[in-house]
Amino acid sequence: MRPRLRRTRLLTIAFFLVIVIGFFFIWTRNNLTINDHSDDYVSLRLQKDQKDYIDRKGVHVIVGRFMGDSIDSVNTANISKELINKNMFDPRPFEGKNGEPVIIPPKDYNQMTQLYRINRFNLMASDRIALNRSLPDFRKRKCISRYSDLSGLPKTSVIIVFHNEAWSTLLRTVHSVINRSPRELLQEIILVDDDSDRDFLREPLDEHVKNLSIPTRVLRSRERLGLIKARLLGANEARGKVLTFLDAHCECTVGWLEPLLEAIGKNKTRVVSPVIDIINDDTFSYTKTFELHWGAFNWELHFRWLALTRRLLKERRDYSIEPFGTPAMAGGLFSMNKDYFFELGSYDEEMRIWGGENLELSFRVWQCGGSIEIAPCSHVGHIFRKSSPYTFPGGIGEILYGNLARVALVWMDDWANFFFKFNPEAERLRDKQQVRARLMLREKLKCKGFEWYLDNVWPEHFFPKDDRFFGRIIHEPTERCLMRPISRGFYIQTGYAVVDVCSPRLLLGQMFVMTKNGIIMTDESLCLYAPDHETSQKQPKVKVMACNDMPTQKWKYDYKNNLLIHTASGMCLQATDEFDVPPFIAPCNKNDNQRWLLDTVPWK
Repeated sequence: MRPRLRRTRLLTIAFFLVIVIGFFFIWTRNNLTINDHSDDYVSLRLQKDQKDYIDRKGVHVIVGRFMGDSIDSVNTANISKELINKNMFDPRPFEGKNGEPVIIPPKDYNQMTQLYRINRFNLMASDRIALNRSLPDFRKRKCISRYSDLSGLPKTSVIIVFHNEAWSTLLRTVHSVINRSPRELLQEIILVDDDSDRDFLREPLDEHVKNLSIPTRVLRSRERLGLIKARLLGANEARGKVLTFLDAHCECTVGWLEPLLEAIGKNKTRVVSPVIDIINDDTFSYTKTFELHWGAFNWELHFRWLALTRRLLKERRDYSIEPFGTPAMAGGLFSMNKDYFFELGSYDEEMRIWGGENLELSFRVWQCGGSIEIAPCSHVGHIFRKSSPYTFPGGIGEILYGNLARVALVWMDDWANFFFKFNPEAERLRDKQQVRARLMLREKLKCKGFEWYLDNVWPEHFFPKDDRFFGRIIHEPTERCLMRPISRGFYIQTGYAVVDVCSPRLLLGQMFVMTKNGIIMTDESLCLYAPDHETSQKQPKVKVMACNDMPTQKWKYDYKNNLLIHTASGMCLQATDEFDVPPFIAPCNKNDNQRWLLDTVPWK
């Protein structure tokens, strides 16, 4: 019996070693991939106690529609045309069941890595998951009864644009819509093929959709339109009263559709998005994201997820399952009344491919009388990729910054000048934009101004205004500037503020806003923070962290003595002439190291 027992133990140990090696490989490849790209857009990590991704600035990022490398700029030498055109969908029993991760055995790692380059996600893992895999129901109990009555709800056309999408992810999106939507609410599914060149997305796709239980059409473009124009193609053909847009690599959960349609049925000017959960791009595990977020944007007009403010959390205390307003939407997944979509001007047809269209529509809806909302009872998963597999005709910089220039010129009034002042890429394209028709649309719809938007939709915003300081905070004795941590690893990890050489050109990282109630804010909704008077530290270091409107983030400026006084502790902001020592608070004694100048920077 002993040799047999020994063999059993050895087999058990070998099995666990294979699992450990597999997880180590995935972890290692993720980190290698992350470090190959820019800090601003790609560097992501999943914290131990966190359910969604954050970038190195500590900013929550969920939807993977951002500017990454195109497939042409990454080494694809080992990918043959034959391999790219081959559909290797081969579902295995129980793989990915209930949103669980798919673990690829080590013997398949080389092929898995090669296939990963095609769509920038683990295609091998995706192809092993059935099209109708089960998913957990993350809804609160109240949601189930809240949306049980379907009477009177409008029907929707679900529009899915794809360009060289993987068979398994595209059709898992379609099947999740069919399997988890009440039949009486689905008018149709419209697939818009934006000039794909994969063989399996032609006749095989046409044949597959013929057998679906919901009427499904494939509209094909013979030239690359981009997301914006392709969605317009689908919207013009749609027969449903409501348009529901989804990206081509999503999975809908049970109960996802009803909250969206009910809100729009009550008021057609409501544009409603689901909570966007994470489908891991390596393992295809489905993870619930943190619900207490809303969408906004930074000074460069890049979309960001930010924590809900104390004001909104208080307002939602008794209405936790009701849709709530959000300053902006991610733009990949939302529902909107079809008539209202076109009455409001649909999409700006002069915008190219994708990028900025979500902010343009968000501003237009809010400023012209509607609302952008998130329905907490609706959950849809989305694959978040670390880079984009798509090509961008004309260059990604020209496309994205040209689109954002249009957004600023039409909807942002004085704040357009602020955007261009700090974004030279967009400024270069400013005069190339023909926006007269969109300005006439704004006038026709009698839309409100951008200041109204900031004051009423997003009063906690961190943008400059005439009633608040905007500029640099300069340490008088060293003539160095206070700034948020951007590039130094130690400061990024700790969140400590930095006092560094003032840049001869104005840097966003050295710009701050100080509100009337003493909040010192900077880009990305980050605020200057110090512990209160009960701290055990004699000289507590000052951090830049997510704004929360707590007393520990309030300051007052003594104009007579040039002191920045921390309200909660009564101590003063102080720095030294040493570069590696973060600023701190200390008892106010009016020494030179506590003197700070508020250097106003014109922003209009």
